[in-house]
Amino acid sequence: MPPFDLPEGDPFGPHNLPYGVFSLSGAGDRTVGVRLGDHVLDAGAAALALGSPYAPLLARPSLNPLLAAGRTTWSDVRRALTAWVTVPAHQATVAEFLHPLSSVTLHLPFEVADYVDFYASENHARNVGRIFRPDAADSLTPNWKHLPIGYHGRSGTVVVSGTEVVRPWGQRKAPTDPAPVFGPSVRLDIEAEVGFVVGAPSPMGSSVALADFRDHVFGLCLLNDWSARDIQAWEYVPLGPFLGKSFATSVSAWITPLDALEEARVAPPQRTHELLPYLDDTVPDAEPAGYDLRISVAVNGHVVSEPPFSSMYWTAAQQLAHMTVNGASLRTGDLYGSGTVSGPAEQERGSLLELTWNGRDTLELPDGKRTFLEDGDVVTLSAWAPGPDGVRVGLGEVVGRVAAPNAGPGGLSAGL
Repeated sequence: MPPFDLPEGDPFGPHNLPYGVFSLSGAGDRTVGVRLGDHVLDAGAAALALGSPYAPLLARPSLNPLLAAGRTTWSDVRRALTAWVTVPAHQATVAEFLHPLSSVTLHLPFEVADYVDFYASENHARNVGRIFRPDAADSLTPNWKHLPIGYHGRSGTVVVSGTEVVRPWGQRKAPTDPAPVFGPSVRLDIEAEVGFVVGAPSPMGSSVALADFRDHVFGLCLLNDWSARDIQAWEYVPLGPFLGKSFATSVSAWITPLDALEEARVAPPQRTHELLPYLDDTVPDAEPAGYDLRISVAVNGHVVSEPPFSSMYWTAAQQLAHMTVNGASLRTGDLYGSGTVSGPAEQERGSLLELTWNGRDTLELPDGKRTFLEDGDVVTLSAWAPGPDGVRVGLGEVVGRVAAPNAGPGGLSAGL
């Protein structure tokens, strides 16, 4: 089938055009690509051939120059790309620079500056509270409805979809153990999340208002926040996640621009607590700041959960506002995660921690039972959003295979 003659309703049609970075069969230079169906367009080469003024932004080995250019340029480049793949006068030139996805190697699409992860799903937070604080009067902590809770993660271990995730080593101590032990995690988990990619920076000492969210955030992608629950539980008090999270965070190879998700914008759930002014999105002129993203989580090809992103209590705009309200600056390439996406139903829980209720229940898979992940397991996150005229907007999937632990420090055995 010719590259421009896509099947009706293709989720990666001209209405989508997510950005990535690729090289031909792993060799040669990396360059910015745009996905069209099951092909990738060498956007930089096409821009040069067409004499586009955007060639200096697209003929690059990373999305960062485009990210830094700002919202007006993002929209202008998107309009140009749409014309290149839809206007017949351009297609003869552009066709030369379309490559089958099967013939290219996809890379981490941007240079990650800082990484922050949030805790924005009320369903997830309540489930965690019920698991670990079953006797508490309220399953939420007292601050949860007043601010988006988050932690600063490790940007250097953000990896692109398809990268193997090695089972991490660390300390763990069960409540009944007399002392901590050291070894590979035995409670390796995933968290189905959405990541937001910052383009335009902000100066230190300033803050980003809710209304300015779309001036700074370029787009979004699926994100898997791998979590070693046993390591996390022992180290967590009093400063929060560290080694239990920092070993790997997987993101999609494709960044969907916010401009492709206009039809997916929705109002967040009803606010149950009065919000401070910098977080208040209930004012009459507030734009819808939620997104209707339909996520699927599969383990070894078997769907185990379908979390709805539209149910998230805290929006990405509120998270950005809170992240900068103290004067912390934004940098091009900053990435922040939504936190685990979980809906109200059991089949909508976005982590194995919730799906198995901290290992109490087993997850039935065609290849056996699970409480947490085993070596060799493959986790796949996929998603779509409503698009124009009823067409779906596909999000790039996130795939990660669990690899057996490496030899530990000093050649320690990796026996579990």
